[in-house]
Amino acid sequence: MRAAALGLLAVLAAPLSAPLAAAPAAAQVRVTFAAPERYTDAENRYGSGLSPPVVLAEMRRLFETLGNPVLAPGQTLDIAVLDIDLAGLDRPSFGAAQGVRVVTDITPPRFRLRYALKERGRTVRAAEETVTDINFLLRANRLSSGQTFFYEREVLRDWFRTRFVQGRPPPG
Repeated sequence: MRAAALGLLAVLAAPLSAPLAAAPAAAQVRVTFAAPERYTDAENRYGSGLSPPVVLAEMRRLFETLGNPVLAPGQTLDIAVLDIDLAGLDRPSFGAAQGVRVVTDITPPRFRLRYALKERGRTVRAAEETVTDINFLLRANRLSSGQTFFYEREVLRDWFRTRFVQGRPPPG
């Protein structure tokens, strides 16, 4: 009986011990930041938001979180972030020690990106584009607006869907 149990265990464990090369490589988004000190929102002049290193770390996490699920196994997306302009404008506040970020319909989030989508090492799509949505406030859900970088998340989510799920090329 013990031999039968060990035999069953060996059969069940066989797929786990198969060579890793046989499995397709996992999709992966790799993000780099080119000259972040020059970004439109590089400085937190009036203390209205997070520090620049925290913003960059959160943006990296956002790109990875949104991109990894939409890529097929074996695909890699290299994104070079050339500029970040967060939604709204940083403004000083009267009487408070911190500033305020004022978001209006003429201050959408904007990202300038250079990217290359690779499949098993071969580049299948590459471009440089500005990602923005002037209608970003029309789609905003008041219940979700308390999230950090809510507007940026929505604009990037739509961009990932358009470019990598639907496969539509950049405009122009």
